[in-house]
Amino acid sequence: MSKPTPGSGGKPLGRFFLPGPTEVYPEVMEAQLRPMISHRGSAMTEILQELQAGLETLFYTKRPVYISTSSATGLMEAAVRNGVRNKLLALVNGAFSKRFGEIARACGHQVDEYEVPWGQAHDPAELRKRLASGAYDAITMVHSETSTGVLNDIKSLAAVAREHDDVLVLVDSVSGFGGAEIRTDDWGLDFLLTGSQKAFALPPGLAFGVASERMMKRAATVPNRGFYFDLLAFQAAHEKSQPHITPGLSTIYAAQVQVRRMLAETMPKRWARHQAMAERTWAWVDEMKGKKAGLSVLAPKGYRSPCVTTVAVATADLAPTIVKNVAAKGWTIGGGYGKMKPTSFRVGHMGDHTLDELNQVLDVLAEVIE
Repeated sequence: MSKPTPGSGGKPLGRFFLPGPTEVYPEVMEAQLRPMISHRGSAMTEILQELQAGLETLFYTKRPVYISTSSATGLMEAAVRNGVRNKLLALVNGAFSKRFGEIARACGHQVDEYEVPWGQAHDPAELRKRLASGAYDAITMVHSETSTGVLNDIKSLAAVAREHDDVLVLVDSVSGFGGAEIRTDDWGLDFLLTGSQKAFALPPGLAFGVASERMMKRAATVPNRGFYFDLLAFQAAHEKSQPHITPGLSTIYAAQVQVRRMLAETMPKRWARHQAMAERTWAWVDEMKGKKAGLSVLAPKGYRSPCVTTVAVATADLAPTIVKNVAAKGWTIGGGYGKMKPTSFRVGHMGDHTLDELNQVLDVLAEVIE
């Protein structure tokens, strides 16, 4: 049964399967009610030191984990402002990987795209060919593409980029981190960023980023890094266990509680729980084949995100009706994103959801579709 505590929109917890923002556990939400403190005082220093130790474990890194009071889009801008010198190769396979390249253009950088159709993943061999020209000093890629449910092979793609000493690997793992395996240091990622509101299962408003030593050396040589997202300023504040700017204090209280919960679960167990929910969703789609909606998982086998599944609907314009009818029964799923809005819906099986809760929403979906 769903937990009775009210969740998003006043619904019982366990009924909100949007692919971000996700539900937030009650004790994490309640942490935001703690009184304000000086964000330059000793109490804040103690919070940040505890968070840093925990975040290093969660991110599989020995590098500082910077906390930004912004959406993850802010740290996407930080990635390109600090990590791109001249020309960027953007790996595009959906709406959010497209956005990464657009942010770089808005910051004045030259951008080429290695684009594949929505629903497909990038090929390391093809990336190797494109980097052979020596034209690029950084690449951007998305780990879990929230618009399509595709999981890129970040480990292999990063290994190809690392064949070039001067090519930095900038990774958006907004809907991947916390649910899909990612190992910052071992995989050679130069900048890994995520947001608080997806598999991290926190309220929106925080972003987390890890910069490699190579990234920081590059940042020191790049002009016009701006102020708010200057990684050198983040590092200077980190060395004092202080925030870079006035932080979102209430959301940091929430992060303190949630990081403790994630450490208690452990990342391998968290990854396994998300994988089990994803596999159940894919199996359900297979069970529903032959129904009038004509359902299929958009992402190919082997490249499916454990955090979000985009379900393609063959019947024209039926997907928005499915989302609406599920909502009428007191549950929330995600509509299709961007150009896929009329032809798909998304199930966000991420954060602190359980397999039992997922099975309930899949039962509701089956009722709606049948």
